[in-house]
Amino acid sequence: MNKSGPIIIIEDNPADQEILSEIFDELNYVNKLIFFDDSELALEYLTDTDVEPFLVLSDLRMPKLNGMELWEKLINNEKIRLKTIPYLFFSTTAEQKDVINAYSRSIQGFFVKPTEYSKLKDLMVTIVEYWQECESPNYLKNPQ
Repeated sequence: MNKSGPIIIIEDNPADQEILSEIFDELNYVNKLIFFDDSELALEYLTDTDVEPFLVLSDLRMPKLNGMELWEKLINNEKIRLKTIPYLFFSTTAEQKDVINAYSRSIQGFFVKPTEYSKLKDLMVTIVEYWQECESPNYLKNPQ
């Protein structure tokens, strides 16, 4: 995982995109944000580029290709799998069957979007800082 790479946000709601953009501007992380409101375009970007994103935040309910279908395509792509990109669901709601389905397919996290700005900001800090501290095979701090 490339900790200085872009954060990919797959979200079809323009208002949510704007709020997340504001939050990340305030947090001043080095990571560039790349938004996709179309999961098929996100799939194309992730499979056709040599860019190594830091992480992917994906809405679950998307038109055309839902978040779970997108994850299935990504995890079955060896080139993508070797990039060790954390893929997290970030949804308005969480039904038990969706959470079970996600974790049974090795999703790295499932989060419900808080409606309160400060709680959403705190959640983004928690997510980014957790993954900043996490080791990955391609970017070990002290390889032995």
